[in-house]
Amino acid sequence: MSKTELKSGANALVETLANCGVTHCFANPGTSEMHLVQALDNEPRIKSVLCLFEGVATGAADGFARMTGIPAMTLLHLGPGYGNALANIHNAMRAYSPMINVIGDHATYHRDLDAPLTSDIETLVKPHSSFIGVVETPAIAGEVAMKAYVKSISPPASPVSVLLPANSAWGNDGVALQKPSDISIANVAEGKIQTVYDAIQSAKTPAILVGGDSLYDENTLGILGAISEYGIRVLIDTFPARQKRGRNIFHPDKMLYFAEMAVEDLQKHDLLVLAGTQSPVAFFAYPNTPSNLVPDETAVIELSTRQQNTKAAIETLAKQLGLKTASSNEIDTSDIPLPEGKINAYKIGKILARHLPKDSIISDDAVTCGLPIYTETKNANDHDWLFLTGGAIGQGLSLAIGAQMACPNRRTFALLGDGASMYNIQALWTMVREKLPIITFIFANRSYKILNIEMERTGAGAVGDTAREMLSLETPSLDFVKIAEGMGMRAESVSACDELDNILQHALTLNEPMLIEICL
Repeated sequence: MSKTELKSGANALVETLANCGVTHCFANPGTSEMHLVQALDNEPRIKSVLCLFEGVATGAADGFARMTGIPAMTLLHLGPGYGNALANIHNAMRAYSPMINVIGDHATYHRDLDAPLTSDIETLVKPHSSFIGVVETPAIAGEVAMKAYVKSISPPASPVSVLLPANSAWGNDGVALQKPSDISIANVAEGKIQTVYDAIQSAKTPAILVGGDSLYDENTLGILGAISEYGIRVLIDTFPARQKRGRNIFHPDKMLYFAEMAVEDLQKHDLLVLAGTQSPVAFFAYPNTPSNLVPDETAVIELSTRQQNTKAAIETLAKQLGLKTASSNEIDTSDIPLPEGKINAYKIGKILARHLPKDSIISDDAVTCGLPIYTETKNANDHDWLFLTGGAIGQGLSLAIGAQMACPNRRTFALLGDGASMYNIQALWTMVREKLPIITFIFANRSYKILNIEMERTGAGAVGDTAREMLSLETPSLDFVKIAEGMGMRAESVSACDELDNILQHALTLNEPMLIEICL
């Protein structure tokens, strides 16, 4: 088609995004989006994926972006649809994931009639959008789509919002635009790196806190390993977007989750260098506990911001220190023994490490079980670990969908607490519909265990009957085998180590999704 050929606003928007390299749309459309649905029908370069809940769509788009760096499009229905999608957009913001949320709106002449689904969508999307484009006329649909794409991938990457009124979608004077030139990322000035080098030389116990895509890259992690061997402790954020891990890959320490433990840990250091991340703060405020986790006596200096090329800055700093990539130690995990006794999160991690295929992807929404499993899979086959960046539980199933679709030749595992899994449980249906061979672990402890822990830590008082009931998932207990089977998915329930080992081994022979409920 000619660049100047006029078409509907919906077609101009979708074709422009396809020209930019967008390949997937995760959708939950409504009446106001029917012309967008038709436009997607006309665009073979974009695969459309139906999600039964808007949070599944945005969680999947986040997972896709974390594994590719390419934004996916989501299709959401008016303000309420965006509201349903918001928690996972929040997580995507904290993961710095590019995402293009296209939200249908009433026709421009219908907005002021106060129809039942009318809402102030611009105000709703503002806190979680680095760009808001309103397609007031079909003539600007391609231009708005192009601006949204560019902003979504501009460092640091982020979710953006495009609002498409129905009459702008069906109007016929839209123009599709071509992909813009590539966007470069700014390098850190040599003088700034020299300042960090000088500070390290003057420090007795320096540490560096690293975030961003440096953790995706095995070579950069090797350089960080050399920095660690030099005597600079390497830390990563508690919940980074993604981390490359495996038996021959350098494994940094993680910032501790609980504030008082993190403060005590950082007291070991007289210097903290920030590389592609911010100075750490507590997840929540607690009585008699500081919110800023860096002790006053610890100096903080910035190597790079999230907008800058952190990988290049780390490499340059290492060269100034006279370092090369750290050598790896070959570890054989083929003989990891099968754990015995009562099953727990540490033993689950060992069993997963026994069977984890090379280049697997793990979507971690396991809450209290997550850290033990993370610890025990340190020396498994190489894999990528995706974290709950924004703390809004419930994204694990949805994130796994996007990751699996981004990397169809790899195997994805979703790890979820039983409470967290119910936030986006509709994702199981999409896994089955799209034939995604995702293996899901549900850790059934029949409670919001993390909240039981936090109830004690916040000093909220004695736990009475009402509080206990608000944190319990019993009476009735959730039957995840039946829930999964009701959506067409194969499922099993286990309560012993040997049962999990056998079922996991079998699940890996299947080219289909499977849910394994683990009763704790």
